[in-house]
Amino acid sequence: MKGLKKKRRVQIILLAFVALTLATVLVGYAMRDGINYFRSPTQVSDAPPPPSETFRIGGLVEEGSLRRGQGETVRFLVTDGNASVPVLFTGILPDLFAENQGMIGTGRYVDGTFEATEILAKHDESYMPKEVVDALKEQGMYQEPEG
Repeated sequence: MKGLKKKRRVQIILLAFVALTLATVLVGYAMRDGINYFRSPTQVSDAPPPPSETFRIGGLVEEGSLRRGQGETVRFLVTDGNASVPVLFTGILPDLFAENQGMIGTGRYVDGTFEATEILAKHDESYMPKEVVDALKEQGMYQEPEG
């Protein structure tokens, strides 16, 4: 009788371990496309990611770099003060998007250009995404908002 209880206990523990492992693998598989790492323009310039990797880049839209192409295509440079990365975006830009303003883009780095699929602009006069603030502070370019 003791042997049967011990055998059942071991079977239950093994079944629980297999179920936990399966659940972990499924969660990891489901999240593989949902995780986008943030990089500053300096990090992208120093160690360019592979074209297959989707990530987020943030900084300030460089003064005088905004160029509108055919249709909804826009080219500009995003900078953190140390390095600038060319960005190509096809779509409608947010209303608050402007030169010398904070932005974050999601996309891929292909042939020396960040091809953005999404552009986010700052929210109001004092808002800037945390990742952009941190990157600008590292470069010594961040200024505290007035007021």
